[in-house]
Amino acid sequence: YRALYLDDAARESALLETKEDAQCRSFLRDMKNVEYHDFPLPESLEPVLRSYQKYGFLWLKNLRKNGLGGVLADDMGLGKTLQVIAFLLSEAQEKRPAGRRFAVVITPASLVYNWREELKRFAPELSVTLAVGAAAERRALIEASADCDVLITSYDLLKRDIAIYENLEFSCQIIDEAQYIKNQGTQAAKAVKAVHSVFRAALTGTPIENRLSELWSLFDFLLPGFLYSYPAFRKRYELPAAGEQGKDALARLQRMIRPFVLRRLKKDVLKELPDKLEKNVASAMEGEQLKLYRTNVGNLRRMLEKQTKEEFNHSRIQILSQLTLLREICCDPALVYDDYRGKSAKTDLCMDLIRNGVEGGHKILLFSQFTAMLERLKDRLTQEQISWYSLTGATPKAERVRLAQAFNTDDTSVFCISLKAGGTGLNLTAADIVIHFDPWWNLAVQNQATDRAHRIGQKQVVSVYRLIARESIEEQIVKMQEAKRELADQVLLGEGMENGSFTREELLEILKNS
Repeated sequence: YRALYLDDAARESALLETKEDAQCRSFLRDMKNVEYHDFPLPESLEPVLRSYQKYGFLWLKNLRKNGLGGVLADDMGLGKTLQVIAFLLSEAQEKRPAGRRFAVVITPASLVYNWREELKRFAPELSVTLAVGAAAERRALIEASADCDVLITSYDLLKRDIAIYENLEFSCQIIDEAQYIKNQGTQAAKAVKAVHSVFRAALTGTPIENRLSELWSLFDFLLPGFLYSYPAFRKRYELPAAGEQGKDALARLQRMIRPFVLRRLKKDVLKELPDKLEKNVASAMEGEQLKLYRTNVGNLRRMLEKQTKEEFNHSRIQILSQLTLLREICCDPALVYDDYRGKSAKTDLCMDLIRNGVEGGHKILLFSQFTAMLERLKDRLTQEQISWYSLTGATPKAERVRLAQAFNTDDTSVFCISLKAGGTGLNLTAADIVIHFDPWWNLAVQNQATDRAHRIGQKQVVSVYRLIARESIEEQIVKMQEAKRELADQVLLGEGMENGSFTREELLEILKNS
């Protein structure tokens, strides 16, 4: 893995003459001409991947072929997950070595289920196992996963289960949001490095956040020894980078790692991208949140099953109130129960997205229909020292204008906006990420909110994330949205509840699998 560095250095030296044998020349040619490789793309993904994503696929395949590893460090919203899925599908279609498991994906807990959904969408032929649940359940799932294609777990669960993983060997190990291992002394960093794998790849939009030691930890996972021991790395690069020789030290380090880091920014591939990238991102309720949700769904279902048509027609306001309660529990049960002290899966997912966006230099619009939810999110932003502005229906018109102008010109990272306040009349083109915390099933209203950023004057691609609670009323209505858009509006906006156009059977259908 030092061949490329040595080749570059030798070519720049007038005093050094070198010769390469055929094997070395072949390797250098391979690594320098990624786009000329003929690794076949899986047929199902050929029409799906954009040209820069196809290059990312070839880059991963080439590293794998040459026994190396790398960091896919594309900007947020450019489809790192999709490029890896194409790679995994291609690898799975080739002959798998006996006695070795295929792939393990390690990701933040908030993204475990999202990986499964993306694999189901883009590579349904791959079998997937989630190593989640109680300790005994996880052990059974891991031990029974020898024949599955992709095993997915979280950093936190990997730490707890590392004794099981240390006895396994994988062909491919993928770590998502790899900044989770930036501190070399953490249990998360030690755990991913303890997993036995032939090929390793890391995904992150922010390979370096604060210190060069973070880069060392990342490469200690990918290519152990490549950046020397940490004391040697600190002496050669980290300390000089902070002094007078900083520019030379950084140039040498950049030359070292260049072949193993692929980073594209949105502006680099703008010509190939649509002007708006939209994505549903799933979170899974667990523990007390899931228990509360299921209890309330059961209560509403039993009430509906007992009602006559006439009783149903007279209780529409009460039913709408119960539906709103279910949606609030999907967001955070603390909106409903004052004494709730558990977690909110969607809040954790949202904070991961915001953190990654801010670290990547993006500005974010965060929308919610529930002002109390925005207050809780603002508390989290403050705790993590992320700057924000806020806009609700109570904000005076003059203040709306001032806040919008300030956000477009200063360094504030997040603008928290309520449904009633942010649908129209705002120009916030400084933002290029939009997060809908609780999706607005009236698509026209949702699109109006998105258009606060995606409008005339916007010079960047806008990434739109809609957060969905898995196996909930939200997920059911997303599935029904195209076929029954009018019904969805009635359920969640209360439109038409009073005129009898909404039936008990339709509501029971929505609740059926939620």
